[in-house]
Amino acid sequence: MDLTAVREVVDGRSGLPWRQGDAWLAGGTVLFAEPRPGLRRLRDLTTHGWPPLTMTEAGIEVGATCTITELLAFAETPGAPWPSGRALIAGCCRAFSSSFKVWNTATVGGNLCAALPAGPMISMAVALNGICRVRGLDGAERAVRVRDFVTGPGSTVLAPGELLRSLTLPAEVLAARSVMRRVSTHAWGRSVALVTGVRGWPEGGLTVAVTAATTRPVAVSFECAPSPDELRGSLLPALPRRVLLDDVHGRPPWRRHLAVRLAEEVCSTLAEER
Repeated sequence: MDLTAVREVVDGRSGLPWRQGDAWLAGGTVLFAEPRPGLRRLRDLTTHGWPPLTMTEAGIEVGATCTITELLAFAETPGAPWPSGRALIAGCCRAFSSSFKVWNTATVGGNLCAALPAGPMISMAVALNGICRVRGLDGAERAVRVRDFVTGPGSTVLAPGELLRSLTLPAEVLAARSVMRRVSTHAWGRSVALVTGVRGWPEGGLTVAVTAATTRPVAVSFECAPSPDELRGSLLPALPRRVLLDDVHGRPPWRRHLAVRLAEEVCSTLAEER
């Protein structure tokens, strides 16, 4: 899609004031996917030269301009730390309903900021208790949990001019046992329900997160592996009609059913693991 109303592309490091019609440009796979007649100027984030991934004892900092291909390569590196966490990252990377050509361009930050319900980087980051590093034009930064960062379809907490600098995935969650389950209408289709589970953090607890079936991430936590009744008793109230996605890919009752069914599978799998 050509953005015919755009008049200039500027260096993302410039101190130009933010104005109506500006947008941050990273990979551009979402930005260029549909008409955007209101855009006049793109501010190129790739000029910052941020490292794709920085690994420390505290965890991983994923740069906003890290591509899906770069993240997947890390997740599938033989012998790297956090095998369970990396397996979940790899599974979410492969949940993209797109070709490898898109993976080479699409960015982790772009997927988070697009805030599409089926965004697999949202699923991954929510499961691993990711923290968004948000930066304003004045250089001031704030930290926002991913589960709070996305507020609805296409909606985030970003104020005009703010950008997502990076995503931090803490080591203690990467080291915990984690699994994901996903349903789509066909092999390469977008997710209609994606459920993740992490056990062993915090302090032996178990957290289940639902995405794709919902307009924003939904998570419920337990002190230990819940029984089926306990799981349903906590998850169903967290999935009211207003939170469930309703579109051509699935009606709300079906999406709720899938979310609960996948959550049961996730909890059962984590309860069996030692």
